[in-house]
Amino acid sequence: MTKFKVVHYINQFYAGIGGEEKADIQPFSKAEVVGPGLAFMNSFGEEAEIVGTVVCGDSFFNENLDSAKKEVLERIKQFEPDIVVAGPAFNAGRYGIACGEVAQAVMTELDIPAVTGMYEENPGVEMYKKAAYITPTRNSAAGMRKAVPVMARLTLKLLKGEAVSPAADNYFVRYRKNFQDEKRGSERAVEMLIHKVKNEEFVTEFPMPEFDNVAPATAIKDLTKTKIALVTSGGIVPKGNPDRIESSSASKYGMYSIENVDTLTADSYETAHGGYDPVYANQDPNRVLPLDIVRAMEKEGMIGSLHNYFYTTVGNGTAVANAKKYAAEIAQKLLADGVEAVILTST
Repeated sequence: MTKFKVVHYINQFYAGIGGEEKADIQPFSKAEVVGPGLAFMNSFGEEAEIVGTVVCGDSFFNENLDSAKKEVLERIKQFEPDIVVAGPAFNAGRYGIACGEVAQAVMTELDIPAVTGMYEENPGVEMYKKAAYITPTRNSAAGMRKAVPVMARLTLKLLKGEAVSPAADNYFVRYRKNFQDEKRGSERAVEMLIHKVKNEEFVTEFPMPEFDNVAPATAIKDLTKTKIALVTSGGIVPKGNPDRIESSSASKYGMYSIENVDTLTADSYETAHGGYDPVYANQDPNRVLPLDIVRAMEKEGMIGSLHNYFYTTVGNGTAVANAKKYAAEIAQKLLADGVEAVILTST
């Protein structure tokens, strides 16, 4: 029996090379099973086998998107696979974007299916769910044991040319299909409502996204006595980006002193953000982090004082869970320093 040929795409961490310190590893490939590929092989049984593994560092891929994708694709083609499996990426933003980009390229340029797995809040889901088959996972690698069988089952069905659907095979909806039902929409809606009132099971025809509701803060009564801080997701950093905040899917944030600094100059500051044209921000970083205006307001007595530090990260592709984590940590530090209000800027 001839087995289907699978190529597995993974990052530097799952290849056993290292973590963030090795995220700049350039693409390479091996004609062998690596890392989580062993779990996939067990799930594939005698029907499919991983004939090659392609590896690329998350930072290298995201910072060299076009060239990295091209090289990864060329390495995948060398193995002549029937399908490509990427990840799973869980809630790792840069890894998710890399897996999504690879899967999309495989399906559009190689004309073969691709399967990956991500946590629902991974930015890669929203970016690539229309292009690739993405199965939902837990938010960390602790969910590997449950993620692999789901991805493997979907992979085998696609290899066999069997019909698949989001409901039956547990992947994010890629696109919606029109169909004609025996019952009109109003009748179906009433039936669902009755099921809901009776606490009976029903399946909505149009799932709606769920968003957090954030209660507005109490209004500031007197700005002239208020200590204000500057925070940005626009990636403004000291020249040279000393903390190496990533241009996409940031894994960290920075805290930098602006004590005795009246304005951000192009000689001393720049943006690390990779999601917008940096030219105008680099020409005048105050356009993203308005230190010059706020400092002038402080000198005129319009605000009580400006905090001596600003906080910065990159919002481009950053996972929601990470953004919440950064916000909670920054908020605690600001409260400890007596900050009463924040000017939060983006791009």
